[in-house]
Amino acid sequence: MDIGLDGGFADPVLQAQGSFRAIMDALANPGTPRRLVTPPSLHSSLPPGLASILLTLADHDTGLWLDDTLRADAGVLDFVNFHTGAGVVPEPGRAVFAFATGPAHLPRLDQFNLGTQEYPDRSTTIVLAVPALTGGEMLITRGPGIKGHGHISPLGLPLDFVAQWSANRDLFPRGIDLLLVADGEVMGLPRSTRLEEGH
Repeated sequence: MDIGLDGGFADPVLQAQGSFRAIMDALANPGTPRRLVTPPSLHSSLPPGLASILLTLADHDTGLWLDDTLRADAGVLDFVNFHTGAGVVPEPGRAVFAFATGPAHLPRLDQFNLGTQEYPDRSTTIVLAVPALTGGEMLITRGPGIKGHGHISPLGLPLDFVAQWSANRDLFPRGIDLLLVADGEVMGLPRSTRLEEGH
């Protein structure tokens, strides 16, 4: 199958709208998974959840950073070009959206565009595939969109993720936003969310 031409949404407008609602709802309710509309299996290094968000959010004005696995796959580059027209940037700090196939392929959060005090909305949104959204170390969530506090346990996050996230949160209103993707679902962690290690 030619991933560059195939592998998109069957009904691009309707399905992109469905995924957009899921992404926005995930960010408005941090730590609560939402079901994405995913395209058919791509038989490539691009997981369906990443493909769904890429198809939904990227366009020709978007600077995309792709991890080494994605960048090395000519089919993925064809897919991005054909379906979105977005430009791929080599430096994380220039990315509007960043896509990583796993935590091991993700640079430190502070390597991405953290926005400015005047334009905090120009920071990078990272889309990270993880093995699962449950089964990992328990983390406590607090902040806007969370009643009292919540609990999340994404599997496979970097060992120092809580420390990296705390440094990111301290930059508010600057800082990156994070979308975790696994098994066709997305979990949002906006920069306003506080994370603590659970006990």
